[in-house]
Amino acid sequence: MGKLSTHVLDITQGKPGVGVKISLHRVNANGKTLLKNVVTNADGRCDVPLLQGEEMQAGQYELVFSAGDYFAAQGVVVPAPRFVDEVILAFGIADAGQNYHVPLVVSPWSYSTYRGS
Repeated sequence: MGKLSTHVLDITQGKPGVGVKISLHRVNANGKTLLKNVVTNADGRCDVPLLQGEEMQAGQYELVFSAGDYFAAQGVVVPAPRFVDEVILAFGIADAGQNYHVPLVVSPWSYSTYRGS
């Protein structure tokens, strides 16, 4: 079985995003279901995979990163409302047997992601 993982890189400071709140949702025709809430560790990663084993299923998902709150906690001053606040990454898992790594590279003004392994 595959697994789903993520991490956060703060490109403003050139370091891992420590203490970023993340929620994982499964999305289907009936709406969204919250699967879990996590907080990144000292390496900007989650301590365990977000999905693995029988939890890892094909389908549509969303990761919601509380980037604006993270930057505020770092003392970064930005105008209100925040340009980058909650970052919502909508993605699909086509093959639950593969590893899906969905990182967030973020600043108060931009963000990027990619599918890693």
